[in-house]
Amino acid sequence: MIIRISQRLASTPPTLGPQFLQLNRMKRVIIGLGFALVVMAQQRTLAAGPAPIDLKSAAHFTILATATTTTTGGGIINGDVGLSPVGSQGIPPGNINGTIYNGGPIAAQAQLDLNDAVIAASPAQLPGGIDVGAELGGKTLVAGVYQSPSGAYDITSVDLTLNGGPDDVWVFQMASTLTVGVSRQVILTGGAQARNIFWQVGSSATLGTSSAFAGTIMAYSSISMNASSTLDGRAMAQVGAVTFNGAGGNMPQPAAPSFISISRAPNSATVVVSTTPYSLVTLQSSSELSPADWLTIATNTPTTSIWTFSDNTVTANVPQRFYRAFIVHP
Repeated sequence: MIIRISQRLASTPPTLGPQFLQLNRMKRVIIGLGFALVVMAQQRTLAAGPAPIDLKSAAHFTILATATTTTTGGGIINGDVGLSPVGSQGIPPGNINGTIYNGGPIAAQAQLDLNDAVIAASPAQLPGGIDVGAELGGKTLVAGVYQSPSGAYDITSVDLTLNGGPDDVWVFQMASTLTVGVSRQVILTGGAQARNIFWQVGSSATLGTSSAFAGTIMAYSSISMNASSTLDGRAMAQVGAVTFNGAGGNMPQPAAPSFISISRAPNSATVVVSTTPYSLVTLQSSSELSPADWLTIATNTPTTSIWTFSDNTVTANVPQRFYRAFIVHP
C-alpha cells in the first residue's frame, strides 16, 4: 500500500502557519513536515535557469576573504566569517552572529570550494550568457545566465528587479567589476530567493551607500560594502579583502527541508530528507501531532543535499508516525 500526500510547511503543526518560527530576534527555524505511514511522495515544480552553483563548505559563510576583513562601524553579520590563510580579522566578534574562522582547515576548505564555485559559474562552464547590456538598473530579468558585454556590471541608474519562482536561478558573469550605486536595490519578485542568485566577479565589487543587494558575490579581488548598505547573500573574495561598513549582512535563507521518501518496516522507518548541505538539520517525530509530543531523534550537518536516517524507535503497535525536519537559520 502506498499513501501519497502533499508536503506542507508549517510552524506549529497541524495548523498551517507562517513558514518561519521566530526563536529570538536573531534566529529563525525553517520546518518541513511529513506524514509517514508507508511512503511519502513529494511534488516539485520545475525551476527555470541553470542549476544552483554548489558552494559546498563555503555555503555557511556570509563573509569569506583571504587578506583581511575590516570595518569602521558596520552592523550585524548573520552567518560565519572566514579568513584563509590566517590574517587580519578586523570585524568585532560582537558584530558577528556566527563563528569566526581565522585560518585553519575549515576556512581553507571553504576557499578551495569557493574557487570551484567561481569556475562552475564562469563562461567556460556556463557559456552563452544573455547580453542585456552593462547597466542592469531599470531592467526586470527572468532566471538565466547573463554575461556583461563590457566586462562590468552596474546597477546605478535605477533599481534592478529579478522576477521568478523560489527555485529559479540567476548567474551573472563579469570579467571585471560590479558596482551598485547609492541607494540602489536588487528587488526580488514572484518568490525569487537570494540563495539562488550568483554574481561571478572578475575583479572587485562595491555596494554603494544605503544600497540593498541580494545574492552571493564571488569576487576575485576585493568586496566593499559602504555605509548603511545591506546584503542578503554572501561576500566572498578569492585573493583579497572584504570591507564591511554596511548596516547588515545576512546569509541567504535556506530552503526548508523536504521529505523525499519515508518507508516503514514493522520496527523501523527509513527517512530520506532533501536539505541544504552544511546546515544543521534536526529531525523530530511524533505519533499524534500534539505540540508536546514531538521528540528529537537525530541531528546532523550533511555535506550533501540528501540525508538518509534509520529511525529504530518505531514499534509495531504504533499505527502512524509523523516527522518534521528543521534548520535553524542565523
